[in-house]
Amino acid sequence: MLRRGYPRAVPEDHFGEAVAARYDQSVAELFDPAVVEPAVEFLAGLVGDGAALELGIGTGRIALPLAARGVRIHGIDLSDAMVARLRAKPGAEAIDVTVGDFATTRVDGTFALAYLVFNTLGNLTTQDEQVACFENVATHLAPGGCFVVEINVPELQRLPPGETVRPFDVSEDHLGFDEFDLVRQGLVSHHLSREDGTWRRASLPFRYVWPAELDLMARIAGMRLRERWGGWQRERFTGDSRKHVSLWEKPA
Repeated sequence: MLRRGYPRAVPEDHFGEAVAARYDQSVAELFDPAVVEPAVEFLAGLVGDGAALELGIGTGRIALPLAARGVRIHGIDLSDAMVARLRAKPGAEAIDVTVGDFATTRVDGTFALAYLVFNTLGNLTTQDEQVACFENVATHLAPGGCFVVEINVPELQRLPPGETVRPFDVSEDHLGFDEFDLVRQGLVSHHLSREDGTWRRASLPFRYVWPAELDLMARIAGMRLRERWGGWQRERFTGDSRKHVSLWEKPA
């Protein structure tokens, strides 16, 4: 079922038709079962008999295999084009989707689990929007419910002194560069991709955020950190971890 939400403010959609048409192919490595299954196993172990809310559900990389396990899922996403790709896939009929800004859009019901994967929280490009997201999640969670976020640790320690641009992928068909705004915690991810002999450019804005800042956002929303791992297989989180999977809990 597709529903349309009406949030207080609608940000720019950077995942329109041009991006959505190539999205699954552009991140094909993330659809590898070796990548997907640990995340699905982690999330399925938290939701129990309850329902799950995915923020930024996209084309359903995580939601579809999770729903295939019998988990009831409601998704929120700003992009009609991404949701259309999800809707065309087998098993999507079991997932409810609301089109809207996941920082503010409300849906019916309460959930045992809400989750954000693959740096999607960074699509909210201001601190106020990220705080609003945590508060929105808290209103949707049942007592004792959990909010899980997968997001990179800001890689500023790998930025040479005085530099603001760092390459993250240089290959035959793709060039990727992250451009940092060290004052506003801004990050623009620039991509040059070669398709059919033509180079295409896309630049996507993000806001990078530190683990301790996320913990404070959770506290503002009335949640507390329960676990933090270096990955979906509960790898230990250390000072060298490139990302973290964090779980905050709403008090029972």
